[in-house]
This record gives sequence, C-alpha cells and structure tokens, in this order.
Amino acid sequence: MPAHPNAPAKVAPFNQAVVDEFRANGGRVGGPFEGGDLLLLTTVGARSGQQTTSPLAYLRVDGELVIVGSAGGGPRNPAWYHNLLAHPAVRVELGTETFDAIAVPAEGAERQRLFEQVVAREPGFGDYQARTARELPVVVLQRARWTTEPAEVTTLAAKLVEIHTWLRAQLAELRAQADEYFAQPAGRPPGLSLRLRQHCLAFCEGLHVHHGGEEAVLLPNLEREYPHLREAIARLRAEHGTVSRIREELEKLLADITSTGPARFRAELERMSAELNSHLDYEEEQLLPVLESVPFPPV
Repeated sequence: MPAHPNAPAKVAPFNQAVVDEFRANGGRVGGPFEGGDLLLLTTVGARSGQQTTSPLAYLRVDGELVIVGSAGGGPRNPAWYHNLLAHPAVRVELGTETFDAIAVPAEGAERQRLFEQVVAREPGFGDYQARTARELPVVVLQRARWTTEPAEVTTLAAKLVEIHTWLRAQLAELRAQADEYFAQPAGRPPGLSLRLRQHCLAFCEGLHVHHGGEEAVLLPNLEREYPHLREAIARLRAEHGTVSRIREELEKLLADITSTGPARFRAELERMSAELNSHLDYEEEQLLPVLESVPFPPV
C-alpha cells in the first residue's frame, strides 16, 4: 500500500552487510546470525518520516509472526519500535518474499503468553529481559488482509484497483476490530486496545497518502488530458474533503478515546464506511476506462 513508496530505505551502517547478504541469498545469512530465523523490517521514522530497514530475529508462535524489542537488554526500546507505534504499516522481507503488514504490540496477558513461548524456544530473550527494568515489547506482524487477492498490476487502472482493494480490506478489518473491542465486558481498561489503535492509524495514514497523491499528480493530469472528466473530478475532490474530515475526526477520537464512548467512535466509523465505499465505487466507474491504457509502472 502507499505507506511505502519505492524510494530506497535507509540502513544503519552496522546492519548494511547483513541486509545485503540477506537479499543476495534469499534470506540466508552467515556469521553470528547463521542458522537463525531473520527477517527485514522496514518502518517509517516517527519523526523523520524516512524509511529504515532493520534485520531482526523472529519466531512463529501459534501461526503468528512475532518479533521482540530486546535491544540487547538495553534501557530503551529500539528505534524501530517507536517508528511502528507512530506508523503501524510496515514492510516485511521474509526469505524471498516481501509483503505489507500491520505491526501490533501485544498487551497484558496476551503479551505474557507470547513472551513465555518466545523464551521457551529462545532463552536469550529471557536473559535480555533480566538485564533491564523495561518490559520488552512483543510485536505481532499481521500480514495485510485483502477482500480479494489483487490481480497482476500492468496498468494504472489495475494499480488504482489494488490500492482501493487494500483500503476496503483495512476498513473492513478496522470495523471488525472495533466490534470485537467494544463487545468486551464492562470494566475493560480505558482506551482502545493497541490492536485497534494500530489498525486505525494504518488505515487513516494509507488513506491520507493515497488521496494526497491523487490530488498532487493523478487528478491534475487527468483534468488536463481528458476535459470531459472535469465534472467527475470536481466531485471526487469534494468527496476527498468529506472523507478527510471524517478521517481527522477518527484520529481525534483515537487520541482522546478515554473521553469518547463506543457509540460515537462507531458512528464515525460507519460514516467513513458509507462515504469511502461510495467514493471508491464512483472513482472506479469514472476513471478506470481512461486508465486502462496507461502502463504501470510508467514507461
């Protein structure tokens, strides 16, 4: 999804050799990492906005892809953890496969359950925990789900459909997460769970990036090349404004959820669902016919 443009990600100098070897050998590396399970995690900087790639050990626990913010037992959480709290949409390289994911820190009893299984298989993480007073973060990398599997992308029309498919899938997942959270019995800890928070932020950020790109490049070009689309484009711009206002309201509720009841959050989520799905349907109806002839990636 557009949270990760194709610009090269930064790699810390001490990690560069490991990253290069990983990519050159289908995920296999030697030296101190030989025989270990390693992945590459690309996050967006919490402050810089720059993409950074980090090699990390991982485990599969109950079918989940799990990483731990050990930082060698140091006193502070690693930078990549701060990044994914601010920007939950991440990119994962695992063997020869690359895919988008939502990074979700585990909480409470779930975090303890996962960490116990991690330590049972890799006792070194227990040693790291013993060295520091902070609780080591345990993060689940949830592969981004699709409502339907995206088709091969060879035209700009197909790329637009791929992005719309991602947005629809993330919105559906977000609604399911909200239903699950608010269905918990009274007395749950105040605020949204980290899982719901991460999915909401990832969706809102992806939507903002996509519409920003359309406003800056796609719509001005179409307006110039296809005058008959000007009325439709004016409507799309107006709908961008409506969707943006709802997105901003969701983000406000997310930031101060302790004073926001379930009914209000759900109402804004339903507004977003109705407005966005209507917008995406209309955009595809109007723009796909002219975008079918535009190759992607651009020549």
